[in-house]
Amino acid sequence: MISSEAVRPVRNPDALDYILRARAARNKPPTRDRYAEGIGLLEHALVLDPQSADAKSHLASALSGRALDLMTDTPMADIERAKELSEQALAASPRSPLAHYSRGNVWRAQRRYAEAIPAYETVLALDRNRAMAYFAIGQCKLFTGSLEETIPLVERAIRLSPRDPQLGVYYMNVGLVNLLQSRTDEAIIWLEKARNHTPAHSITRSYLAAAYALNAETERAAVELAEARRLSPDDRFSSLACLRASRGYWGVPNIRALFEATYFTGLRLAGMPEK
Repeated sequence: MISSEAVRPVRNPDALDYILRARAARNKPPTRDRYAEGIGLLEHALVLDPQSADAKSHLASALSGRALDLMTDTPMADIERAKELSEQALAASPRSPLAHYSRGNVWRAQRRYAEAIPAYETVLALDRNRAMAYFAIGQCKLFTGSLEETIPLVERAIRLSPRDPQLGVYYMNVGLVNLLQSRTDEAIIWLEKARNHTPAHSITRSYLAAAYALNAETERAAVELAEARRLSPDDRFSSLACLRASRGYWGVPNIRALFEATYFTGLRLAGMPEK
C-alpha cells in the first residue's frame, strides 16, 4: 500500500514523505508514543500541503484511532478534529477510499455504529482489499446486534492482512465475541493473543481480566485488571459505576445484556468494586 502511494503523482513530495513516514510509524502495534509520532508527522505534512486530502484522511483516522484505543487524554477534542478533517477530505476527494474510511472511523469513535457501516462498505466498493474496513464492519455489527456476523468479517481481515499492525485489535474482538457468548476458554485464547500482540491496549486487558475471573483464575484476573487501570487514560476501570459512566458503549439492548452477564460479572469477580 505504501509503495503504491509512493508512485502516485503528488503536488508536494515533501508532504508525501511525511505521510509515508507516519504510516511507517504506525506499522507496529499501537502505543501512545507511536500514535503521537504518527500524528506529529501528519501535522507536518498538512503544514507543507494544507489541501492534501490524503494527509487529512490519514490524520483523521489516526486521531479517531487513538481515541478508540484509549491512548489519548483528549478523546473528545481528537474526535472533533478528526470529524472536521474527514469532512474536508471527502469534500476534496469524494471517491477516495481513504476519505470514506476516515469518516467511518470518526463515526465509530462517536459510537454511531449503524452509520459507520455504509461508510466502510463504500471503502470496500472502492477497494476490496482494505482489511481494516472488514474488521470495522465486524465491530459495528457486534454493537448493533448482529453478533454472529462479527467473527467471519474479522477473520477475513486477518486473512487479507496477516501481519497487520492492528492484529491485536482484531484478536481482541474475536475474543470479545467468545466472551459475550460464554465460550470463556476460547475467549482467553484470543484475548491472550491480543494482549501479547498489543500489550498497551487497556481494553484488551479488561476483557482478559473478566475472562480469567469467569474461569476462576483470580490471580491472573487481578493482574490484568491492574494493567487495565495503569494503561487507561482515565479512571473508568476503578469501579463498575465508572466503567458504565465512561464513553464506553455496550451496544443495543440484547448486546448490553450479554456484557452485563459476562464482562461486568467477570470484572466484579476480578475485584472491581461497584462504586
